[in-house]
Amino acid sequence: MTLSPAVPDWETEFQRWLEPFLGCLGHKARQQWLPIYLQMSASCRRCATTMARELVPEDEEQLHHFVSTSPWDGAPLEAQLVRAVNALVGGPDSFPIIDDSALVKKGKESVGVARQYCGELGKKANCQGLVSLTLARAEVPVPVALRLFLPESWDRDARRREKCGVPKEIRHRPKWKIALEELDRVTASGAQFGEVLADAGYGACGEFRQGLTERGLRWMVGILPTQQVYPADVTLSVAVRGAKGRPPKHRADGTTRAKAHG
Repeated sequence: MTLSPAVPDWETEFQRWLEPFLGCLGHKARQQWLPIYLQMSASCRRCATTMARELVPEDEEQLHHFVSTSPWDGAPLEAQLVRAVNALVGGPDSFPIIDDSALVKKGKESVGVARQYCGELGKKANCQGLVSLTLARAEVPVPVALRLFLPESWDRDARRREKCGVPKEIRHRPKWKIALEELDRVTASGAQFGEVLADAGYGACGEFRQGLTERGLRWMVGILPTQQVYPADVTLSVAVRGAKGRPPKHRADGTTRAKAHG
């Protein structure tokens, strides 16, 4: 009779996977509370307050302090996440996928909330916008980065910024710039990948495409069906003003334009 190898229980396996992340926290108290918080986060159908009372009935306030007010540097954890994801799906045949995510909100006090496009609903809605970066290989996607987008309206709203605790140095940045910064960060942390993929929300931005090229990255991005496409050797010249009408605003390219087809 052959005995099958023992399968470790999920708590043991979870602790083994979590060990490198705990080492990034340094402080023993944080190492104690992180596993408990992650167990709570894994359940999306239960009230966090109720779960905290069940898991740590005598230390509920300490857990709340760890989640909401305890200051600690997230960079080491983020770097470890990149290394873990790279070990799973990284390599020359993997692809970083840049996209948007959204969290629908009803109120106005969540950081970054505004009326903006929400992909989940397919229209503009009151929501938070996030820039996501997922590393995928062989149809296996693993999220590696998620950054909150701060609309320009928040730069001018001192009351909400102060009430929500938004640091003064945190200002509005275009999503394409956030995406490039995240690519730089995961690359510096050791991620290995092939072509960068993005939809037309990013691909239609010339600064984003140029930023990818300047970094020596290969890329495949979507563009809008109305976007004009020119040959690589196109040259621009000063447009000739006609006998009537206003002077031209744009230079003439001397070629026949071709529209992009989606």
